[in-house]
Amino acid sequence: MSDAVTVVEVGPRDGLQNEAAVVPAADKVRLIERLADAGLPVVEATSFVSAKAVPQLADADEVLPAVRRRPGVRYPVLVPNVRGLERALAAGADAIAVFTAASDEFTRANIGMTIAESLLAFAPVLQRAQAEGMWTRGYISTAFGCPYSGAVQPAVVAGVAGALHGLGCREISIGDTIGVGRPEQVPEVVEAVSGSVPVSELALHLHDTGGRALENVAAGLAAGVRIFDSSAGGLGGCPFAPGAPGNLSTEALVGFLHERGHETGVDAEAVREAGAWMRGLVGR
Repeated sequence: MSDAVTVVEVGPRDGLQNEAAVVPAADKVRLIERLADAGLPVVEATSFVSAKAVPQLADADEVLPAVRRRPGVRYPVLVPNVRGLERALAAGADAIAVFTAASDEFTRANIGMTIAESLLAFAPVLQRAQAEGMWTRGYISTAFGCPYSGAVQPAVVAGVAGALHGLGCREISIGDTIGVGRPEQVPEVVEAVSGSVPVSELALHLHDTGGRALENVAAGLAAGVRIFDSSAGGLGGCPFAPGAPGNLSTEALVGFLHERGHETGVDAEAVREAGAWMRGLVGR
């Protein structure tokens, strides 16, 4: 496998959505630009979900058009439905992500649907996005454990991943939403999912709630994964998962990868400075 690793920065979306403080739109734009300038090839910019559900990102329609886009950088946005996609298109988005989970209990708590219902809802979203020439990603939460139902079987994760891939998602992000994943689980999940999705199109989205995120990164690398999600400053987590703060920090991830000889193209110090600045804005 290649020594090059793609780091997907999710701080402006997944990070800020779980912080109590509401950051002004201009500061969000500055954060996105600083992270792109640090060499991150993918910066998830915002989320076009209901302002009632995620008030921290209610200004998505203002933020995305204001971003100075760096050539070669992708700026995906999260969308929950066709209405969210229409807003994203109006704001100039050319890359989107949809989100479901590997647990019906979690999807009900998160979006009020079962897994099957969420996939039906995403079908027209992804069909329209592909018709518009957009790049598409699918998130699968609770792939290593659910806060409501406990253990999750790799075969279930694989089934959801295959369904999203079949609907047109070009990349699938497998999430350890509550940070309970163990290194020995990672190859089991990757192997199961790779039966329907090429490993080159798989990402791992790891939380450090249990302090084992980097161990899980190592296990993912050994299993062939070369795409990892992280958040500058370790901001955020999941507002719909009790006890699940703590995204893997981009600084820690990049340092870990560089120490092991992997190329990322990312300036770790520039990311650290951006993360520290944003932590100050949210009072952490």
